[in-house]
Amino acid sequence: MTKVPDDFPRDVAPAALAGAQPMLAARMINGRFVVGLTEEERLERWQICEDLAQQLIVAARKDAAKYPQNSHDVVLGRIGDAIAGKDWCSVVEMNWIIARLRELLRW
Repeated sequence: MTKVPDDFPRDVAPAALAGAQPMLAARMINGRFVVGLTEEERLERWQICEDLAQQLIVAARKDAAKYPQNSHDVVLGRIGDAIAGKDWCSVVEMNWIIARLRELLRW
């Protein structure tokens, strides 16, 4: 089985519950309360984000070639803005994707 990297987010969409007392949002799965993603859900989210990072290598290289005056940070920022506009992933996942893309490109 593929191992999810330790730096991949564990809680991609923390719940906000109203009230005076601190509360946790939990789901009942197989008779147990689960807060956040299960390991299977986390693996699936990581596979989606890793696939997207791999696909974005070409886009990043094209953008860098088209706008050579832009730094790598600017290119990655432009890609981050494009991802944010699509609602494909959470903010923490998007940050991981951009960091992973930087790593893949060795920027």
